[in-house]
This record gives sequence, C-alpha cells and structure tokens, in this order.
Amino acid sequence: QVQLVESGGGLVQPGGSLRLSCAASGSIFSIYVMAWYRQASGQQRELVASISTGGSTKYADSVKGRFTISRDNAKNMVYLQMNSLKPEDTAVYYCWSGNRYWGQGTQVTVSS
Repeated sequence: QVQLVESGGGLVQPGGSLRLSCAASGSIFSIYVMAWYRQASGQQRELVASISTGGSTKYADSVKGRFTISRDNAKNMVYLQMNSLKPEDTAVYYCWSGNRYWGQGTQVTVSS
C-alpha cells in the first residue's frame, strides 16, 4: 500500500502563497493519476487539481490560473503551488493517488 503524507499548510493572508507537498512512501511512477482534493468545514471533499504520468493537468474552475499541480516521480513527490490565495480556499487539503489512497490532510487557512 502507498502511504501519502501532506505538508506545507498553514495560515496565510489573502493574496499570499503556499506550496503543499505530498510524500509517498511507495513509488508513484506507475500511478497514472495523482491529485489534490480539499474539504472545507462542513462541506464535501472536492477535487482541486490532478496530474497524469504524462504531465497533463486539470483544475477546478475556482483555482484555475492560481494553483499549479506538479509531480516528481523520481522523488515520489506531488506538489500544489497555491498563489493569490482567497479566504474561500480555506480547507483541509488532501493528497490522493489513482490507486485510491488518501493522505491525512494538511490545513490551509486564508484570513486577514
């Protein structure tokens, strides 16, 4: 089984930036899709961004132009660069692998 551990969350002011990291204990080289989800308090978990082994990316409309997902298969890492953060980005962010494993989540809070 692949273990996923997120890091990089924290408190940031609106307009600020954060970079989230997801470290996989196992190889992600053969996992076709890696993704970031988020879940705001009292809300359903939603897909934020995904990336294929070939580097194709997809983003939720709410984060297009602001967030960038990337992966480093050699290091078994997935990243989410978040720029121009808004209060509505506040949520717990989860790493997900295409073979259906979840990370424990990392809290992102955007507030003045």
